[in-house]
Amino acid sequence: MSTPPHQIIISKQAMNQHTPAPNTPDPGTRIVTKQATLLRQPRRTNPMVWCCAILCLIFSLLLIFFGIATLIIFLVIKPKTPLFDIPGVSLSSVYFDSPEYFNGDFTFLANFSNPNRKINVRFEYVYIELYFFDRLIGTQTLEPFTQRRRETRLESVHFISSLVSLPPNLGLELRRQVQINKVTYNIKGTYRVRANLGLTHFSYWLHGRCQLDMTGPPTGVLVTRSCRTKR
Repeated sequence: MSTPPHQIIISKQAMNQHTPAPNTPDPGTRIVTKQATLLRQPRRTNPMVWCCAILCLIFSLLLIFFGIATLIIFLVIKPKTPLFDIPGVSLSSVYFDSPEYFNGDFTFLANFSNPNRKINVRFEYVYIELYFFDRLIGTQTLEPFTQRRRETRLESVHFISSLVSLPPNLGLELRRQVQINKVTYNIKGTYRVRANLGLTHFSYWLHGRCQLDMTGPPTGVLVTRSCRTKR
């Protein structure tokens, strides 16, 4: 078929080159738009997070308050350490079933005193050990008790040592001390004390030490003593 002279034929390739492309958004533009949307709409904080934060703040403030109150008490009242002493003893028996095994009967009078004028104390834990030199030969635990201001408490503590093993050198030394009528024992006490002043209280550990020189059994009595109490 012939083409009229006044018609112009345009190829499909040329038409495609001149046809405007549809408006396709750039990927980078989409990302920026999403980020802007996120910035404009911040996420709301969970109410549980706020509650936990408030509770932690209150707890921290209470700790600071009680710490300052305790410090003021120490600076103003200057609490004194309760004292431990042994005013009397009774050494009833010391004998050996064999060269290695020792038996004994020993009682002492423990004196606990609270020198504070404004603070009551409570001995919540009382553990006492009996030693010959560095060898443990007896233990005792006392029931908890309370001491008011300037109060003194006497407590009888009884030790029965049965078949306690002693090294040969300590066994010979104990026999020698009994023969010369001068026996030396050591007492170690560990105490947990709670001091009370109104609604405020604080706890701490005390350590009592006493060296006792006594006459020999069966009527052993106290000759000299050296006691100290420290934290």
